[in-house]
Amino acid sequence: MSPEPESGIPDTQYSVLSTQYGDESPDSPVLAEAARSWRSAYVHIPFCARRCPYCDFAVVAADEAGGMDTRRYVDALVAEIDMEPDPSELHAVNLGGGTPTRLRPVDLARIIDSLDHRFGIADDAEISIEANPEDWTPAFARDLRRIGFDRVSFGIQSFDPAVLEALGRTHSPREAEQAIEAARSADFSNVNIDLIYGTPGETDESWRRSVDRAIELDPEHLSSYALTVEGGTALSRAVLAGAPAPDPDQQADRYEHVDEAARSAGLVRYEVSNWARPGHICRYNLSTWMMGEFSAFGTGTHDHRGGVRARNIRRLDAYLDRVEMGARPRSGSECLDEFDSERERFMVGLRLAAGVRPGSIGGPFVASDEGRRLVDAGVIGARGGRVVVLKPLLTDLVARSVLSVSPADC
Repeated sequence: MSPEPESGIPDTQYSVLSTQYGDESPDSPVLAEAARSWRSAYVHIPFCARRCPYCDFAVVAADEAGGMDTRRYVDALVAEIDMEPDPSELHAVNLGGGTPTRLRPVDLARIIDSLDHRFGIADDAEISIEANPEDWTPAFARDLRRIGFDRVSFGIQSFDPAVLEALGRTHSPREAEQAIEAARSADFSNVNIDLIYGTPGETDESWRRSVDRAIELDPEHLSSYALTVEGGTALSRAVLAGAPAPDPDQQADRYEHVDEAARSAGLVRYEVSNWARPGHICRYNLSTWMMGEFSAFGTGTHDHRGGVRARNIRRLDAYLDRVEMGARPRSGSECLDEFDSERERFMVGLRLAAGVRPGSIGGPFVASDEGRRLVDAGVIGARGGRVVVLKPLLTDLVARSVLSVSPADC
């Protein structure tokens, strides 16, 4: 047996060898640690054509109050960005939602320009946008490349028309394919396909076809998430009324299938639900998973700076009123003490295939009764002195177990 590192768990080998820094494998610890120093910004665009039945994000549909007032919102975003104290150069920018592609290119350009004016955007920064296939045309793609976007994440979810209908999606499989073709023609260098598995009515064969089609389209990045029932959504109300809920056992099987298919296609899993080719990880996501500092703007956003977690007002009208009064639209904040910050770093880092440095939490956790049980069961191990979850489907269970560690244990 290999000697045990400081974390107290047996060391194992990486399945993918890393290369020189700058061309690291997505699951490289070197790349993960570098991400801690990246500064990022997230901008939330809440507008959607319709509200998906499973969505509990801070969104507003076109038929809801304020759902068409995009220009007023962009004005507020620009004003909020200008309020940011102590800005520093950005290495990653992510526009999410909602549906950022509901905005006009000129408004998206205003947002990027305001970030560049206030922070400065590094020449080699990742500038990413989430998109719905039905909004994406060749002309729109070319406009976004001119603005500076170089990464796009398409919320495709499935290539099965029946599953798309069940999820409340309005695009067709062919529109999804055309959107990716348009992104390629516009020279987007990093295209992500986002899939959801476990929709009631989805079959094993349907899921296999969706995964196969996604991989045939040769994305640089793939994300795949289990459908979850969130309280207050249309899906949760339907389940409470007797509709079938997602089956956890089926979802586990679907996850194992997409993981195997992605790996066979040369995509490397670097987080529980994310796979990428070398050089094409999502910088914004990796930075946040590594507890890097990021600013966030828009309704319902959360940011992390200087050990302080702050959150914005969620309601659109209240957010707009606050910004238009010249005040930052905060709804609260918390200052993490040394123990809470370290525990959060360790828990979130467990999601990464690279694992996480033990720090002051990892040793006591592994030495605990629960930690030893997880080691003995082959759920956690070590690679290069980092604590690694060896069975990614159990990551949430491991993270919850970390909560048993108290300051007195460290």
